[in-house]
Amino acid sequence: MGSVTTVAGVFEAVQQAAVDATGPDEKALQLDYDALKKNIEAALGDRKIALLHINKYLPEGYEEQGRFNLAVLTAGNVLYDMVIGDSYFRYDVVSARDLDKVQVIDAVWDNREKRQEEPFLSLRLMHGEEAHLLLALDDAARKSLFAFAAAVAAARNPER
Repeated sequence: MGSVTTVAGVFEAVQQAAVDATGPDEKALQLDYDALKKNIEAALGDRKIALLHINKYLPEGYEEQGRFNLAVLTAGNVLYDMVIGDSYFRYDVVSARDLDKVQVIDAVWDNREKRQEEPFLSLRLMHGEEAHLLLALDDAARKSLFAFAAAVAAARNPER
């Protein structure tokens, strides 16, 4: 998704992602958008937003929690991992400097529905027992994810 500068911009992107998160065989998300907006505003406050990446699909391990998640990196290098579902909102907060490991995986997965292999890009941000996963399955998402990885790497390991 790339660069976003305001909390309002994050909410607008989340609204669109909520529409996009509904598959053809699924019931549409039943979100209280006013409550969601308040939750996002309360979480982010008046922080300046440097980058936003929305996972189109939930990473493994998030399935019981929601329909999609997003990662926000603030201008102050604070990472927010937000999970959004029908009646579920949670977020984790960690400083990019406190991450124990940043891992980028550029690989191919076996899409059994389409009976073909497809490329994917994964960014795993780990601290303690927690892992925050960002995924990219198309070119636009890959560009966003590489930008996110570069920003986190620069914040965590600045060149001297």
